[in-house]
Amino acid sequence: MTDTRIVHTVGVGAMEWLWAHRDGFRLEPDADPEVGFLERFKPVGELALVCKVLFREGVAGSRQADLARRLLDHVWRETLDGGTMLVRGQRTEPASPIPFEVYLPFRELGYSQPEVERAVVLNHRLDSWRAFEATPTRRLGLSAFQRRFGLTPRPAEDEALRATWLAHTPEPWTVEGHIAYDITHCVFHLTDWGENPAGLPADIADYLATWLPAWIDDWLDLERWDLLGELLVVDACLPRPTLDEPAWRAFAAAQQPDGAMPAIRVMPEGDEEAVFDVVYHSTLVAAFASVLATSRALTELARAS
Repeated sequence: MTDTRIVHTVGVGAMEWLWAHRDGFRLEPDADPEVGFLERFKPVGELALVCKVLFREGVAGSRQADLARRLLDHVWRETLDGGTMLVRGQRTEPASPIPFEVYLPFRELGYSQPEVERAVVLNHRLDSWRAFEATPTRRLGLSAFQRRFGLTPRPAEDEALRATWLAHTPEPWTVEGHIAYDITHCVFHLTDWGENPAGLPADIADYLATWLPAWIDDWLDLERWDLLGELLVVDACLPRPTLDEPAWRAFAAAQQPDGAMPAIRVMPEGDEEAVFDVVYHSTLVAAFASVLATSRALTELARAS
């Protein structure tokens, strides 16, 4: 089992970098809707999801927890303008689920924007909501988010799951980058981002227990730190995580002194905004993997004692 100090230190560094670069969580209000005004919302939603996990697991130090709360307050107040930008995003693309996906973790953490909530309830009644074209894994995520919001999922989660790659447990050697990301997010949705490992159907849990170590080795060899981090999260979501020590040591060694985690091999060069856009996700994933693996490691140690 990996030394929990190594795992925990990764998360501490990641949160320090995210706080130091909080202005990178920015929108582009003047962007043409046709070229993706809502795309800049993605980092904000991912930050809220990771911070929710951090608070839920309760294993972060006081400094980490304080920075997470300050980051959330910053992006809610400065980036989202108290949720007003989510309202604008919903009006810009009425059928898009992005404002809902971003809003839900904030709502679960105590933030509120009534107009967004009204739009969610209204949109959920529309045939366009169910007909919205999405990958099977994202459709599963939308159903899980609807349940968490208090709505009846459309489609039901078990129906959405059946269409995913992972539900078919295909030939494991066919996994490449895009499939691997779908695998990780399918697990995140099934387990509510690591909260409920029992949410994994037994056949999927067995399949992952068998093949995940090989996938971790593959992406470790390729030094694809972003995907490796997500696979380490998947490991922490399993009923019996391995907490792969060689992978965690290499992952920790790839982290920069300032806490940034490169996405692939080494840190990119460029201006601050450009670098942020390349490595914010891998750094968020490092924080996510750290807190979940730390929590699971402590649970396993308690079981063994």
